[in-house]
Amino acid sequence: MSDDIKRGPGMKPMFLPDVERSENPSVYTTMIRDRRAAGVEYPQIWHMFAYLPKATEHLARFTQEILRGPAPLSPGMRELIAAYTSYRNDCPF
Repeated sequence: MSDDIKRGPGMKPMFLPDVERSENPSVYTTMIRDRRAAGVEYPQIWHMFAYLPKATEHLARFTQEILRGPAPLSPGMRELIAAYTSYRNDCPF
């Protein structure tokens, strides 16, 4: 299968090309389009959020609450932990 999807430098294709090509109306679809046009990387999970917005909206809220909600650790420290975990898992953050 040919891969005709424009990606930023260093971005690898997903294993779900139909999900990555999805054009469902969503704020994430718009964000993906903007990042692609700028030639910059973005979180690949945005594709899943754009593909199934109703099924993933709880995950987006959960993530924001974990990273931004009240907690003993600052949002910056939580971001650092997430970035380090992603690095250890060889996953861009």
